[in-house]
Amino acid sequence: MSERDTLDHVAIQVEDVARAVAWYRETFSVDVTYQDETWALLAFANVRLALVVPGQHPSHVAVVRPDAASFGPLKPHRDGTASVYVRDSEGNVLEIMAPYA
Repeated sequence: MSERDTLDHVAIQVEDVARAVAWYRETFSVDVTYQDETWALLAFANVRLALVVPGQHPSHVAVVRPDAASFGPLKPHRDGTASVYVRDSEGNVLEIMAPYA
C-alpha cells in the first residue's frame, strides 16, 4: 500500500474569531497554535481546525500533497505555508498544501 495523503486541517467560517476561539477552548481540550483577528488555528489530538472569517477564506478541507503545484499555482501564506484552492467533483473547496518546509 502506498503512503496516504495527510489531512492537515478543516476550516470553518466564523463571524468573530476571538469569540469562537474562546468557545472552543472552553468546550474542548485544544491548543491555539495561531490567532489574529481574521483566523485562528486550533490543534486537537488528531487534526487541526481553522476558524476563518467569511470573505478571506472559504470553508474547506486541507490536504498536504508533495505534488501540490500540479493542482495550480501555489500561493504563499502568512504562516509560511503555500497552497492552491480547488473544488472536488461535488463543488466542495479543498486546499492542496505543499509539504511544510
